[in-house]
Amino acid sequence: MTGKSKLLTISQFAAMHGINKKTLMWYDETDLFKPAAINPVNGYRYYDYHQSPILETILLLRELDVPIGEIRSFLENRSARSLKELLDERIADLDQTMLHLKAVRKTLCNHRQNMVTLLTMDLSEISLVEKEERCLVTVEIDRDTSFEKEVELITAKTAKYQLGRLHEASYGSMIPVKSLQKGDFDDYTRLFIEIPFLKKKTGLHTQPRGTYLRAFHKGGWDKIPGRYREILAFARENHLTLEGFSYEKGINETVIDRVEDYIVQIEIPVSGSRP
Repeated sequence: MTGKSKLLTISQFAAMHGINKKTLMWYDETDLFKPAAINPVNGYRYYDYHQSPILETILLLRELDVPIGEIRSFLENRSARSLKELLDERIADLDQTMLHLKAVRKTLCNHRQNMVTLLTMDLSEISLVEKEERCLVTVEIDRDTSFEKEVELITAKTAKYQLGRLHEASYGSMIPVKSLQKGDFDDYTRLFIEIPFLKKKTGLHTQPRGTYLRAFHKGGWDKIPGRYREILAFARENHLTLEGFSYEKGINETVIDRVEDYIVQIEIPVSGSRP
């Protein structure tokens, strides 16, 4: 554009900025953004092209959900510093929103993968899979920890890591391989919480990258020991060494009504020969 000043009708100015002229009328009525001139005869509003940067700033801030009052205060004291401070706040808010949306997306993908597994799984199969390293928040328990206490511990951990809703993470339990090998199938020592995009740091449990034995169990927990005996036999027959912990998590809670239909996915790190 040239440096010449040209007045535009409200329709022209609105069209140039991709908005409805009623928006400009409302901005005028609320004293947020006034036209450059008003025809004293017919009341028509006219805008100067050089008002465009101010309007675009208003539209940007509105898109960022900045309240009208806050925008008005900024316009009354407009400066590079005040705009920078305002944008710094909104960029920080956007970063948090994007992080949250990425976490929700990952959670949805995990749920979707669970449904794919349910539709394609063979409950009798024991297989080997490759897994990437991941960090888990863990809570220590023992066989005497009551259900109420477990809920209290999990609630405290989710609050610590600022999880707004339970669905934003995956939950499960851990039992040491040494306990399984001794036939102590009730020796659960930890509950785990998998939080999307959790960074590795002190105090977190690292579930190692590598090959895992994967199996499934359907039904009540009282039948899980039988499944573990099958897993131990499979490992012996195929010269596999079980390591660390067995990681258990339910994969179909959202689509069942009966405990008898509950399916637990069991994953245990292994080394050694392959079947």
